[in-house]
Amino acid sequence: MKNYTSIKDIDNINSWIEEAKEIKANPLKNIELGKNKTLGLFFFNSSLRTRLSTQKAALNLGMNPIVMNVSGDAWGIEFGDGTIMNGNTAEHIKEAAAVVSQYCDVIAVRAFPTLTDKAKDESEQVLNSFVKFASVPVINMESSTGHPLQGLTDAITISENTTKKRPKVVLSWAPHIKALPHAVGNSFVQAMQKMDVEFVIANPEGYNLNPEITKDTPIYHNQEEAFKDADFVYTKNWSSYDDYGKVLNTDPNWMITKEKIGTAKFMHCLPVRRNVVVEDAVLDSDSSLVIEQANNRTYAAQLALKKILED
Repeated sequence: MKNYTSIKDIDNINSWIEEAKEIKANPLKNIELGKNKTLGLFFFNSSLRTRLSTQKAALNLGMNPIVMNVSGDAWGIEFGDGTIMNGNTAEHIKEAAAVVSQYCDVIAVRAFPTLTDKAKDESEQVLNSFVKFASVPVINMESSTGHPLQGLTDAITISENTTKKRPKVVLSWAPHIKALPHAVGNSFVQAMQKMDVEFVIANPEGYNLNPEITKDTPIYHNQEEAFKDADFVYTKNWSSYDDYGKVLNTDPNWMITKEKIGTAKFMHCLPVRRNVVVEDAVLDSDSSLVIEQANNRTYAAQLALKKILED
């Protein structure tokens, strides 16, 4: 596999899940695979789980991870083509990616959307510029429109915790105090579409995700109706897609409660705002899988790196 930038790069999600479980059972089995290889992690935005789990995944494979907080530690990078660089940017991505490719065997990039310019965000300018100008493989650690490491993690977690051949999985919007990206929701949708699950989405009117991603997935505007007979409830906030980046609804009645989800397992990518997105009674219960999900981030990243190193 050349790059891992989207859930679409997964050829067979069931085989990937099984391989991830094997890695989890013996994380150091392939520690020689990455010997004398360097992983460069470039963060244009903040991170906790993604940063630490991807570093740990690299170490489990014998790689040497190096980390740069681009916005604070690097020269301002220009991504425009034909730009007259007489402003705040001092280095063009053409040179930056080429130079980094000499230092690193694999590059991982995290760059959030503007949430103001839909066309720019959907062009994935930062991520795709690294793919275009780097001479080494690239991994997406969350971009404007996708978070494939999280999506793979979520698929692994559901597989580990289901007691049914075809569980019902619900992706539910929940309120938040600010506008958030669509990336996690998008990749979760794409992952569930590859799995043998009964999958539905619940969100208020005006909050449908990109229809090119949701496709034929049923969308409910009634949360209670969507939650009926659910085995897993995955919760995430996102801003409006049609009225791009806007917060149209902060209805607290969409907050996840123990009463609403019943016996369903609760999932969230973290960080999560307690008693805004979900009540304490859910997060502190045996139904919550959020810590397991966070743990599985390492094995999702390790699997993606392993496939790249083996290519």
